[in-house]
Amino acid sequence: MHVSVLGNPDESVVVTVRGNLDLDSAPVLSTTLGQILDRPAPHIVVDLSGVEFCDSTGLSSFVVAHTTADRTGGWVRLAAPSAWLHSLMESAGLSPALVVYPTVADALGGHDGR
Repeated sequence: MHVSVLGNPDESVVVTVRGNLDLDSAPVLSTTLGQILDRPAPHIVVDLSGVEFCDSTGLSSFVVAHTTADRTGGWVRLAAPSAWLHSLMESAGLSPALVVYPTVADALGGHDGR
């Protein structure tokens, strides 16, 4: 798995994830998100367009990040998951809490992707 971080002038951050997000690789994502979540009211978009596989550990990373950001007045938005990953998140019951956007641009703009 590969994770990259891009900061924007408006203080939002795009975290791009590529590859398999599983028990072995999820700690890398969790650590990266944790560093960003240390900021006051963080605004994070997680670009999932390159995720090929995700297990419950990966899904947990999204939930923990969302909960942490929400407590400090920030947000975490998920963008561009494959149809398979989007279906997995819905099946796991994450859709009510985690808003999924069709593109990174939509997520940055806050245009609801539900």
